[in-house]
Amino acid sequence: MKNLRFFATRALFVSIFLLGLSFVSFGQNDTISAVHVGFIYPLSTNGKHAASYTNRFSLHAIAGLSKSETGVAISGAANLIKQDASGLHMAGAVNLISHDAKGIQLAGGANIIGNNANGIQMAGFSNIIKNEAKGGQIAGFMNLAGSSQSVQMAGFANITRNDAKGLQLSGFLNKGKNVNAQVAGFANIAKNVKGIQLAGLINIADTSDYPIAVFNFIKSGEKTIALTLDETMTTIASFRSGGRVLYGIAGVGYNFKGDKRDLYAIEAGLGAHIKLVKDFRLNLEAVSQTLSNFKKGSYNKNSLRIIPAYKIGNKLEIFAGPTINYVSYKRDNDYDFVKKFIWKNDSSKDFQGVHFGFNTGIQLKL
Repeated sequence: MKNLRFFATRALFVSIFLLGLSFVSFGQNDTISAVHVGFIYPLSTNGKHAASYTNRFSLHAIAGLSKSETGVAISGAANLIKQDASGLHMAGAVNLISHDAKGIQLAGGANIIGNNANGIQMAGFSNIIKNEAKGGQIAGFMNLAGSSQSVQMAGFANITRNDAKGLQLSGFLNKGKNVNAQVAGFANIAKNVKGIQLAGLINIADTSDYPIAVFNFIKSGEKTIALTLDETMTTIASFRSGGRVLYGIAGVGYNFKGDKRDLYAIEAGLGAHIKLVKDFRLNLEAVSQTLSNFKKGSYNKNSLRIIPAYKIGNKLEIFAGPTINYVSYKRDNDYDFVKKFIWKNDSSKDFQGVHFGFNTGIQLKL
Protein backbone atom coordinates (compact mmCIF):
# COMPACT_ATOMS: atom_id res chain seq x y z
CA MET A 1 0.00 0.00 0.00
CA LYS A 2 2.82 2.43 0.87
CA ASN A 3 4.52 1.69 -2.48
CA LEU A 4 1.28 2.29 -4.36
CA ARG A 5 0.72 5.59 -2.52
CA PHE A 6 4.35 6.58 -3.25
CA PHE A 7 4.07 5.93 -6.99
CA ALA A 8 0.66 7.62 -7.14
CA THR A 9 2.07 10.73 -5.47
CA ARG A 10 5.04 10.80 -7.84
CA ALA A 11 2.78 10.33 -10.82
CA LEU A 12 0.66 13.26 -9.66
CA PHE A 13 3.68 15.56 -9.32
CA VAL A 14 5.03 14.47 -12.72
CA SER A 15 1.66 15.11 -14.31
CA ILE A 16 1.48 18.59 -12.79
CA PHE A 17 5.05 19.31 -13.90
CA LEU A 18 4.39 18.19 -17.48
CA LEU A 19 1.16 20.14 -17.53
CA GLY A 20 3.05 23.24 -16.45
CA LEU A 21 5.61 22.72 -19.18
CA SER A 22 2.90 22.09 -21.71
CA PHE A 23 1.08 25.40 -21.37
CA VAL A 24 0.69 28.60 -19.42
CA SER A 25 -2.44 30.62 -20.11
CA PHE A 26 -2.25 34.39 -20.68
CA GLY A 27 -5.76 34.75 -21.99
CA GLN A 28 -8.40 32.83 -23.75
CA ASN A 29 -6.57 32.65 -27.11
CA ASP A 30 -2.97 33.26 -26.04
CA THR A 31 -1.33 30.06 -24.78
CA ILE A 32 2.33 29.05 -24.55
CA SER A 33 3.38 25.46 -24.95
CA ALA A 34 6.87 24.25 -24.13
CA VAL A 35 6.58 21.17 -26.36
CA HIS A 36 4.26 20.56 -29.30
CA VAL A 37 4.50 17.10 -30.85
CA GLY A 38 2.25 15.57 -33.44
CA PHE A 39 1.56 13.93 -36.76
CA ILE A 40 -0.56 16.43 -38.69
CA TYR A 41 -3.17 18.94 -37.52
CA PRO A 42 -5.20 18.25 -35.42
CA LEU A 43 -3.39 15.06 -34.41
CA SER A 44 -0.98 16.67 -31.96
CA THR A 45 -0.54 17.46 -28.29
CA ASN A 46 -2.17 20.85 -28.83
CA GLY A 47 -5.08 19.27 -30.74
CA LYS A 48 -7.67 21.31 -32.53
CA HIS A 49 -6.59 24.46 -30.63
CA ALA A 50 -3.02 24.31 -32.04
CA ALA A 51 -3.52 27.58 -33.93
CA SER A 52 -3.82 29.49 -30.63
CA TYR A 53 -0.54 28.17 -29.14
CA THR A 54 2.89 29.76 -29.08
CA ASN A 55 5.44 26.94 -28.91
CA ARG A 56 9.03 26.75 -27.75
CA PHE A 57 9.66 23.41 -29.44
CA SER A 58 7.58 21.72 -32.16
CA LEU A 59 8.10 18.38 -33.88
CA HIS A 60 5.68 16.98 -36.46
CA ALA A 61 5.87 13.99 -38.75
CA ILE A 62 4.02 15.77 -41.58
CA ALA A 63 2.82 19.29 -40.72
CA GLY A 64 2.50 21.50 -37.67
CA LEU A 65 0.12 24.40 -37.10
CA SER A 66 0.71 27.12 -34.49
CA LYS A 67 0.14 30.72 -33.64
CA SER A 68 3.84 31.50 -33.10
CA GLU A 69 7.16 29.73 -32.62
CA THR A 70 9.93 30.99 -30.34
CA GLY A 71 12.47 28.18 -30.48
CA VAL A 72 12.77 25.19 -32.79
CA ALA A 73 10.11 23.90 -35.17
CA ILE A 74 10.71 20.79 -37.28
CA SER A 75 8.23 19.17 -39.67
CA GLY A 76 8.50 16.49 -42.30
CA ALA A 77 6.52 18.59 -44.77
CA ALA A 78 5.37 21.99 -43.46
CA ASN A 79 5.46 24.46 -40.60
CA LEU A 80 2.36 26.67 -40.71
CA ILE A 81 2.74 29.65 -38.36
CA LYS A 82 -0.10 32.17 -38.18
CA GLN A 83 1.87 35.06 -36.67
CA ASP A 84 5.57 35.57 -35.80
CA ALA A 85 8.41 33.07 -35.60
CA SER A 86 11.88 33.23 -34.11
CA GLY A 87 14.58 30.61 -33.79
CA LEU A 88 15.16 27.65 -36.11
CA HIS A 89 12.44 26.38 -38.44
CA MET A 90 13.02 23.31 -40.60
CA ALA A 91 10.56 21.74 -43.05
CA GLY A 92 10.82 19.18 -45.79
CA ALA A 93 8.63 21.28 -48.06
CA VAL A 94 7.45 24.67 -46.75
CA ASN A 95 7.89 27.12 -43.89
CA LEU A 96 4.87 29.45 -44.04
CA ILE A 97 5.10 32.36 -41.58
CA SER A 98 2.31 34.92 -41.85
CA HIS A 99 4.02 37.84 -40.07
CA ASP A 100 7.70 38.41 -39.11
CA ALA A 101 10.48 35.82 -39.01
CA LYS A 102 13.69 35.99 -37.00
CA GLY A 103 16.43 33.40 -37.03
CA ILE A 104 16.93 30.63 -39.57
CA GLN A 105 14.41 29.06 -41.92
CA LEU A 106 15.40 25.90 -43.82
CA ALA A 107 13.03 24.31 -46.33
CA GLY A 108 13.32 21.73 -49.04
CA GLY A 109 10.79 23.65 -51.13
CA ALA A 110 10.07 27.23 -50.04
CA ASN A 111 10.21 29.73 -47.20
CA ILE A 112 7.25 32.10 -47.41
CA ILE A 113 7.17 35.05 -45.01
CA GLY A 114 4.25 37.48 -44.94
CA ASN A 115 6.09 40.52 -43.58
CA ASN A 116 9.79 41.00 -42.67
CA ALA A 117 12.59 38.49 -42.27
CA ASN A 118 15.62 39.05 -40.06
CA GLY A 119 18.03 36.15 -40.35
CA ILE A 120 18.81 33.52 -42.96
CA GLN A 121 16.46 31.76 -45.34
CA MET A 122 17.67 28.69 -47.25
CA ALA A 123 15.36 26.81 -49.60
CA GLY A 124 15.70 24.17 -52.26
CA PHE A 125 13.36 26.12 -54.54
CA SER A 126 12.41 29.63 -53.41
CA ASN A 127 12.47 32.22 -50.62
CA ILE A 128 9.56 34.68 -50.72
CA ILE A 129 9.53 37.67 -48.34
CA LYS A 130 6.73 40.18 -48.79
CA ASN A 131 8.57 43.18 -47.34
CA GLU A 132 12.17 43.49 -46.09
CA ALA A 133 14.78 40.72 -45.94
CA LYS A 134 17.47 41.86 -43.51
CA GLY A 135 19.51 38.67 -43.60
CA GLY A 136 20.84 36.40 -46.32
CA GLN A 137 18.71 34.45 -48.77
CA ILE A 138 19.90 31.31 -50.54
CA ALA A 139 17.61 29.44 -52.95
CA GLY A 140 18.03 26.73 -55.53
CA PHE A 141 15.75 28.60 -57.95
CA MET A 142 14.54 32.07 -56.92
CA ASN A 143 14.56 34.72 -54.18
CA LEU A 144 11.72 37.25 -54.09
CA ALA A 145 11.58 40.15 -51.64
CA GLY A 146 10.22 43.65 -51.19
CA SER A 147 13.76 44.79 -50.39
CA SER A 148 17.01 43.14 -49.37
CA GLN A 149 19.67 44.30 -46.92
CA SER A 150 22.09 41.40 -47.40
CA VAL A 151 23.18 38.72 -49.84
CA GLN A 152 20.76 37.07 -52.23
CA MET A 153 21.99 33.90 -53.95
CA ALA A 154 19.83 31.88 -56.34
CA GLY A 155 20.27 29.30 -59.04
CA PHE A 156 17.97 31.20 -61.41
CA ALA A 157 16.88 34.67 -60.25
CA ASN A 158 16.89 37.27 -57.48
CA ILE A 159 14.09 39.83 -57.67
CA THR A 160 13.38 42.73 -55.30
CA ARG A 161 10.57 45.23 -55.82
CA ASN A 162 12.64 47.96 -54.18
CA ASP A 163 16.28 48.24 -53.06
CA ALA A 164 18.91 45.51 -52.79
CA LYS A 165 21.75 46.78 -50.59
CA GLY A 166 23.74 43.55 -50.57
CA LEU A 167 25.08 41.38 -53.38
CA GLN A 168 22.64 39.79 -55.82
CA LEU A 169 24.19 36.62 -57.27
CA SER A 170 22.23 34.36 -59.62
CA GLY A 171 22.65 31.91 -62.44
CA PHE A 172 20.37 33.83 -64.82
CA LEU A 173 18.74 37.12 -63.71
CA ASN A 174 18.94 39.81 -61.01
CA LYS A 175 16.42 42.64 -60.70
CA GLY A 176 16.11 45.53 -58.24
CA LYS A 177 15.82 49.31 -57.99
CA ASN A 178 18.72 50.86 -56.11
CA VAL A 179 21.28 48.06 -55.83
CA ASN A 180 24.81 47.65 -54.56
CA ALA A 181 26.21 44.93 -56.83
CA GLN A 182 24.78 42.36 -59.24
CA VAL A 183 26.33 39.22 -60.73
CA ALA A 184 24.22 37.12 -63.12
CA GLY A 185 24.80 34.44 -65.71
CA PHE A 186 22.59 36.22 -68.27
CA ALA A 187 21.19 39.64 -67.30
CA ASN A 188 20.98 42.30 -64.60
CA ILE A 189 18.21 44.91 -64.36
CA ALA A 190 18.30 47.86 -61.96
CA LYS A 191 17.57 51.55 -61.58
CA ASN A 192 20.74 52.80 -59.90
CA VAL A 193 23.81 50.62 -59.35
CA LYS A 194 26.43 51.64 -56.81
CA GLY A 195 29.03 48.99 -57.57
CA ILE A 196 29.63 46.41 -60.29
CA GLN A 197 27.07 44.92 -62.66
CA LEU A 198 28.48 41.69 -64.08
CA ALA A 199 26.40 39.68 -66.54
CA GLY A 200 26.99 37.01 -69.11
CA LEU A 201 25.22 39.05 -71.79
CA ILE A 202 23.11 42.10 -70.78
CA ASN A 203 23.06 44.85 -68.15
CA ILE A 204 20.17 47.34 -67.96
CA ALA A 205 20.13 50.36 -65.63
CA ASP A 206 19.46 54.07 -65.36
CA THR A 207 22.90 54.66 -63.83
CA SER A 208 25.76 52.18 -63.63
CA ASP A 209 29.38 53.25 -63.94
CA TYR A 210 30.86 49.76 -63.88
CA PRO A 211 28.78 47.41 -66.05
CA ILE A 212 30.59 44.32 -67.30
CA ALA A 213 28.77 42.58 -70.14
CA VAL A 214 28.81 42.41 -73.92
CA PHE A 215 25.67 44.59 -74.09
CA ASN A 216 25.02 47.39 -71.57
CA PHE A 217 21.95 49.60 -71.87
CA ILE A 218 22.65 52.38 -69.37
CA LYS A 219 20.57 55.57 -69.64
CA SER A 220 23.33 57.76 -68.22
CA GLY A 221 26.03 55.87 -70.13
CA GLU A 222 27.23 55.76 -73.70
CA LYS A 223 26.34 53.73 -76.81
CA THR A 224 28.32 53.97 -80.05
CA ILE A 225 28.74 52.27 -83.42
CA ALA A 226 32.38 52.00 -84.54
CA LEU A 227 34.26 51.00 -87.68
CA THR A 228 37.80 49.76 -87.01
CA LEU A 229 40.84 48.42 -88.88
CA ASP A 230 43.83 46.49 -87.47
CA GLU A 231 47.26 45.19 -88.61
CA THR A 232 45.76 42.05 -90.20
CA MET A 233 43.55 44.20 -92.47
CA THR A 234 40.45 43.08 -90.60
CA THR A 235 37.62 45.60 -90.63
CA ILE A 236 35.06 45.37 -87.83
CA ALA A 237 31.71 47.09 -87.37
CA SER A 238 31.12 47.05 -83.64
CA PHE A 239 28.63 48.16 -81.01
CA ARG A 240 30.11 49.63 -77.83
CA SER A 241 27.85 50.17 -74.83
CA GLY A 242 28.38 50.90 -71.16
CA GLY A 243 28.54 53.37 -68.31
CA ARG A 244 30.77 56.26 -67.41
CA VAL A 245 33.81 53.98 -66.96
CA LEU A 246 33.32 50.42 -68.23
CA TYR A 247 31.76 49.27 -71.50
CA GLY A 248 31.23 46.17 -73.63
CA ILE A 249 32.24 45.49 -77.23
CA ALA A 250 30.50 43.27 -79.81
CA GLY A 251 31.32 43.30 -83.51
CA VAL A 252 31.37 41.50 -86.85
CA GLY A 253 33.53 42.09 -89.92
CA TYR A 254 35.68 40.84 -92.77
CA ASN A 255 39.39 40.27 -93.39
CA PHE A 256 40.79 41.77 -96.60
CA LYS A 257 44.13 39.94 -96.43
CA GLY A 258 42.88 36.37 -96.64
CA ASP A 259 44.17 35.82 -100.20
CA LYS A 260 41.75 33.34 -101.80
CA ARG A 261 39.96 32.54 -98.54
CA ASP A 262 36.95 34.54 -97.42
CA LEU A 263 37.50 35.15 -93.74
CA TYR A 264 34.70 36.57 -91.64
CA ALA A 265 35.37 38.12 -88.27
CA ILE A 266 33.60 38.23 -84.92
CA GLU A 267 34.86 39.97 -81.79
CA ALA A 268 33.76 40.61 -78.22
CA GLY A 269 35.41 42.32 -75.29
CA LEU A 270 35.45 44.85 -72.50
CA GLY A 271 36.80 48.37 -72.29
CA ALA A 272 37.38 51.25 -69.89
CA HIS A 273 37.30 55.00 -70.48
CA ILE A 274 39.96 57.15 -68.85
CA LYS A 275 39.17 60.84 -69.28
CA LEU A 276 42.24 63.05 -69.78
CA VAL A 277 41.04 66.49 -70.95
CA LYS A 278 37.78 67.87 -72.33
CA ASP A 279 37.75 66.21 -75.78
CA PHE A 280 40.56 63.70 -75.32
CA ARG A 281 40.46 60.36 -73.50
CA LEU A 282 42.19 57.00 -73.35
CA ASN A 283 40.28 53.78 -74.05
CA LEU A 284 41.74 50.55 -72.67
CA GLU A 285 40.30 47.41 -74.26
CA ALA A 286 40.63 43.64 -73.88
CA VAL A 287 39.17 41.92 -76.94
CA SER A 288 38.91 38.40 -78.33
CA GLN A 289 38.61 38.06 -82.11
CA THR A 290 38.11 35.06 -84.39
CA LEU A 291 38.55 34.86 -88.19
CA SER A 292 36.99 31.94 -90.02
CA ASN A 293 35.60 30.81 -93.37
CA PHE A 294 33.43 28.26 -91.52
CA LYS A 295 35.12 25.43 -93.41
CA LYS A 296 38.71 24.96 -92.34
CA GLY A 297 39.91 26.09 -88.94
CA SER A 298 40.06 29.58 -87.51
CA TYR A 299 42.50 32.35 -86.60
CA ASN A 300 42.14 33.36 -82.95
CA LYS A 301 43.52 36.60 -81.57
CA ASN A 302 43.32 38.04 -78.05
CA SER A 303 44.33 41.68 -77.82
CA LEU A 304 45.08 44.37 -75.28
CA ARG A 305 44.56 47.83 -76.77
CA ILE A 306 45.70 51.26 -75.60
CA ILE A 307 43.65 53.63 -77.74
CA PRO A 308 43.87 57.43 -77.50
CA ALA A 309 40.60 58.95 -78.73
CA TYR A 310 39.65 62.48 -79.79
CA LYS A 311 36.09 63.76 -79.81
CA ILE A 312 34.89 65.76 -82.82
CA GLY A 313 31.70 67.65 -82.07
CA ASN A 314 28.96 65.93 -80.07
CA LYS A 315 28.68 62.68 -82.02
CA LEU A 316 31.97 61.62 -83.62
CA GLU A 317 35.20 60.28 -82.15
CA ILE A 318 38.37 59.17 -83.95
CA PHE A 319 40.93 56.87 -82.33
CA ALA A 320 44.17 55.02 -83.03
CA GLY A 321 46.70 53.24 -80.85
CA PRO A 322 49.01 50.27 -80.30
CA THR A 323 47.97 46.73 -79.38
CA ILE A 324 49.69 43.62 -78.10
CA ASN A 325 48.23 40.40 -79.46
CA TYR A 326 48.34 36.69 -78.73
CA VAL A 327 47.40 34.55 -81.75
CA SER A 328 46.81 30.82 -82.21
CA TYR A 329 45.80 28.62 -85.14
CA LYS A 330 46.48 25.21 -86.67
CA ARG A 331 49.84 25.19 -88.40
CA ASP A 332 48.55 23.68 -91.63
CA ASN A 333 46.31 26.73 -92.13
CA ASP A 334 49.46 28.87 -92.46
CA TYR A 335 47.90 32.29 -91.87
CA ASP A 336 50.44 34.87 -93.02
CA PHE A 337 49.01 38.06 -91.58
CA VAL A 338 52.02 39.07 -89.46
CA LYS A 339 55.73 38.60 -90.24
CA LYS A 340 57.37 39.65 -86.98
CA PHE A 341 56.66 38.13 -83.57
CA ILE A 342 58.17 39.06 -80.24
CA TRP A 343 57.53 35.46 -79.14
CA LYS A 344 56.33 32.28 -80.82
CA ASN A 345 56.09 28.60 -79.96
CA ASP A 346 57.61 26.41 -82.68
CA SER A 347 57.21 23.12 -80.85
CA SER A 348 53.46 22.96 -80.22
CA LYS A 349 50.87 21.33 -82.46
CA ASP A 350 49.13 24.67 -83.01
CA PHE A 351 50.98 27.86 -83.84
CA GLN A 352 51.14 30.32 -80.95
CA GLY A 353 52.69 33.77 -81.06
CA VAL A 354 52.73 37.27 -79.60
CA HIS A 355 53.13 40.40 -81.70
CA PHE A 356 52.54 44.14 -81.65
CA GLY A 357 49.86 45.69 -83.80
CA PHE A 358 47.49 48.64 -84.04
CA ASN A 359 43.82 49.47 -84.00
CA THR A 360 42.29 52.57 -85.55
CA GLY A 361 38.82 53.74 -86.39
CA ILE A 362 35.94 56.12 -86.01
CA GLN A 363 32.81 55.84 -83.93
CA LEU A 364 29.41 57.51 -83.87
CA LYS A 365 27.58 58.19 -80.61
CA LEU A 366 23.96 57.07 -80.67
